[in-house]
Amino acid sequence: MSVGSKDLTTSALAEMTEERLVEELRKAKEELFNLRFQSATGQLESHGRLRAVRRDIARIYTVLREYELGIRTRSEGQA
Repeated sequence: MSVGSKDLTTSALAEMTEERLVEELRKAKEELFNLRFQSATGQLESHGRLRAVRRDIARIYTVLREYELGIRTRSEGQA
């Protein structure tokens, strides 16, 4: 699943385990860092990508917080 894509929806995130969500969050943060670096050096080609990655990070944090608060329940196969 590509970070910053339309494939990373809340329903897709809800099906992931907590470990997988943390891994996706790590990848998204790493990509955001690289995009910011490219932007600072003038090498960034797609500025919309910054926005998409930031939104993905927010979605992941939201799903994790919903699990923490008990708003969203995990499926039977998830930890």
